[in-house]
Amino acid sequence: MAKRDYYDILGLSKSASASEVKKAYRKLALKYHPDKNPDDKVAEDKFKEAAEAYEVLSDDTKKQQYDRFGHAGMRGAGGGGGQHMNMEDIFSQFGDIFGGGGGGFGGFGGGGGGRRRRMKGADLRIKVKLTLEEIATGVKKKIKVAKQIQAPGVEHTDCSQCNGTGQIRRVTNTILGAMQTSSTCPSCNGSGFSISSKPSGTDEWGMKREEEVVTIDIPSGVENGMQLNVRGEGNGAPIGGVAGDLLVVVEEISHKEFQRNGKNLHHDLYISFIDACLGSSTEVPLLTGKAKIKIEAGTQSGKLVRLRGKGLPSVESYGNGDLLVNINIWTPKTLTKEERKTLEDLKKSANFQPETGHGERGFFDKVTDLFS
Repeated sequence: MAKRDYYDILGLSKSASASEVKKAYRKLALKYHPDKNPDDKVAEDKFKEAAEAYEVLSDDTKKQQYDRFGHAGMRGAGGGGGQHMNMEDIFSQFGDIFGGGGGGFGGFGGGGGGRRRRMKGADLRIKVKLTLEEIATGVKKKIKVAKQIQAPGVEHTDCSQCNGTGQIRRVTNTILGAMQTSSTCPSCNGSGFSISSKPSGTDEWGMKREEEVVTIDIPSGVENGMQLNVRGEGNGAPIGGVAGDLLVVVEEISHKEFQRNGKNLHHDLYISFIDACLGSSTEVPLLTGKAKIKIEAGTQSGKLVRLRGKGLPSVESYGNGDLLVNINIWTPKTLTKEERKTLEDLKKSANFQPETGHGERGFFDKVTDLFS
């Protein structure tokens, strides 16, 4: 089933402000909250769908990617993964929306900040270099990533200060009666855990830096500078937490045969003066294989030949772009005496004099004509 547009899910336009995104999400989250809709799979799916939309549209970087590339910009094991979160993921990441310190809605079951806080590891950003051939087909890349992970052998107990709740509750007597407030436990940062034993060489949370091989699924048609979000492959988090994301920035490698313009490719073809006069056929390279084109007799330098569908796929739509072949007439730099004599004789012919007002159009005019 096709994924719904995130703006449609939240009932917003693309010009919606951050506060409008937050307000729309809270409204849907309250409506479809599992405590209000027990054992309702449809409501649960809508709750997760709204969380996924909010996750992307509340993050400036992800929002820019989504506005530019749509759902394809969130691929790569994917940004915008609310459908794959469990409820604790949603509560922990968007607790400020739900009210309370840990993710419950005041008035609903578990409200008032009773949930432990799930710490989230930091996101990592890497660059991946891709050839046009890889971009044309899509590719899986195995990349070594140095990141923080939970070291084996770490042992933990419930935090003694908050008794494992992650919250410190205080009761204050006021003229209105006893008032209870809660705040994140400063000893365990709301996790509810305390590290009792950890291997040497780890930090206070039992974390260490290690290289891991991450497989990244890169879709076809990506563009230079595009960012893919690989969920859960960033820095790890302490016990009970969730890993951050790996942000993969695409860097396109220059190609010796083609220049890219969106999903179209440009190629400069050089032919001899004789072939331009007499006409011929020749092969031009494609990203995979070759194609034969016909050179008409009397071809002028700068003529464009369009090969439909021989360009790149689009990351956000169906169909391929085109290959535009720019024909250039190659002029030899040195001549033999016989060649020079032949050309000097031809030079006297009226047929070899350039025509004035021949009506040939410029390069960019020709490109415009091809797409008009």
